[in-house]
Amino acid sequence: MPDWADLKSVDLVSVATLLKLHRASIAFSVVILTIVYFATRAIYNVWFHPLSKFPGPRHRAAFKIPYLVGMWGGTHHRIVKDLHDQYGPVVRISPNNLSYITAQAWKDIYAHKKSRDLEMIKDPEFYVRNPNAPSIVNGNYEDHARYRRLYQPGFSARSLREQEPLIQRYVTLFISGLTRECEKGEVAVDMVQWFNFVTFDIIGDLAFGEPFGCLEGGETDWLQALNQIEEATMRIRVVQHAPLVGWYARKIVNTFFSNDAMRGAAEHLDLTEEKVKRRMANNSPRPDFMEHILRQPEGKGFTFGEMLSNSATLIQAGSETTATLLSGAVFLLCKYPETYKLLMKELTDAFESEDQLTIENTTRLPYMDAVLEEALRCYSPAVPGFPRQVPQSGAMIDGQWVPGGMSVTVNHYAAYHSTLNFERPEEFLPERFLDPDAFPNDRRDVLQPFSMGPRNCIGKQLAYAEGRLILGRFLLKFEMRLGPKAEGWMDQKGYVTWMRPPLEMFIKLREN
Repeated sequence: MPDWADLKSVDLVSVATLLKLHRASIAFSVVILTIVYFATRAIYNVWFHPLSKFPGPRHRAAFKIPYLVGMWGGTHHRIVKDLHDQYGPVVRISPNNLSYITAQAWKDIYAHKKSRDLEMIKDPEFYVRNPNAPSIVNGNYEDHARYRRLYQPGFSARSLREQEPLIQRYVTLFISGLTRECEKGEVAVDMVQWFNFVTFDIIGDLAFGEPFGCLEGGETDWLQALNQIEEATMRIRVVQHAPLVGWYARKIVNTFFSNDAMRGAAEHLDLTEEKVKRRMANNSPRPDFMEHILRQPEGKGFTFGEMLSNSATLIQAGSETTATLLSGAVFLLCKYPETYKLLMKELTDAFESEDQLTIENTTRLPYMDAVLEEALRCYSPAVPGFPRQVPQSGAMIDGQWVPGGMSVTVNHYAAYHSTLNFERPEEFLPERFLDPDAFPNDRRDVLQPFSMGPRNCIGKQLAYAEGRLILGRFLLKFEMRLGPKAEGWMDQKGYVTWMRPPLEMFIKLREN
């Protein structure tokens, strides 16, 4: 007679063994299918994809991971520049992305089109959505046109003239603060911080009717938060590229990748809301960006959410870009003493003291303009490209047909540092903007640091005015030289703008 207990035990062991083998078989099949899927996808991307005719490394054509890794690490701009050096004016930098560095590509991608159907919308995988509402940066065609129309009076030439006393007041505070630092002679200061102070206070008053108090009180929590936004935005941007979960990128990053940068970005939005409410409660007329918007009839201005999203954008774009330009300009002037001398000669020939400078009379300084243009080329505040999506009908870009749905961009850093566009591109040579005949191979029309077309930077005129005024007054008041800690300062990470480390500079009052 069989021992039924033993048989039952044997059967259970067999069933368990079969289940384990079955689960292992399923897992193995899933792994194999995954490998086959990605291998098939890679083969398609490299040899059969609509962009397969464009030059570029095969591993980037096959997978998006190298593209995202460069963005995450803040090295994307340098990698793309090296790829253009190797492959030429157009490079396929990921399966669906093309990078260009030509003037014609600027026109084909960003310039005005004959009809809306031909407009290239901003690539939704790249632009990070504001949690409150769309902004002037990432709004659709209708929203952007409405935002720009409402903001335009605040950025007009007339408004700039009315805003000059306000701007001059903060530049004077900037000069006075640095003068106090120099009371006992030459002193080391961080010029990145000081340029942030003045531009941040100016944009605070223009956007909200009151400064942030940096020039009078020093570093603020808000300025610290502002400096962290780029890293936080980059993390969300990378996760947005993930299939299926892209719409939940902000929540995913806050849950799994939360750090000081993400907390700083959230604090920026909270502080913006507080300031917007205070400005809306201030009924006194003043020549700032909100005045025209707040005077609109009910339903014709911004919603409260739009006020928040656009204000948060203006604070960042309106302060960081000018501070970046000024930091790069003084660093490069110290690196090129002959250029520094030529600029000082122009300034001292035109003015007896720094307080004589105005927004208007600084426009009559050709060498100053050339210095700022060359600083924008060497150290553009906009680091990468800003991708657009080709319309479904396709488009001709730089002489080649690109099918619809693809992502295309002109990369600032790669374009401005390419020998295809500029002679001696790694040198700081303002003369290239004064004497074109001396640089016959330069393609100066490729320099578009404020972009071009219907979505170019609305604050371009203000940025130039601030740049000339702040730089001119600073140079006439102080002598400057780089400190030892500034060596290699321009070797920085870049996301949308540069992650600027402190810029140690020794300054003292100019004797004359």
